[in-house]
Amino acid sequence: MTTLKVSIPDDLMKLVEAQVAEGRYGSADEYVQALLERDERKRRARRALDAKIQEGLDSGPSTPMTREDWDSIERRAVERWEREKAGK
Repeated sequence: MTTLKVSIPDDLMKLVEAQVAEGRYGSADEYVQALLERDERKRRARRALDAKIQEGLDSGPSTPMTREDWDSIERRAVERWEREKAGK
């Protein structure tokens, strides 16, 4: 593990200390590590979302949804829910 020394303003340090005092984290180190991990997950999620958006844009022109499209989506969702409810 690598050690990193960071200087932060007093008001942010109070926030860190409050998080630790509330018992949400065992130490300031744990809190900062959790923030960094959360930021990385957020960045990965954003990249995945951007890729899906690009995939949609690259898939060609959109077409309006019909009543049949919505009915089909609803039917598949109900079927999936019933399967999951039954434990299949």
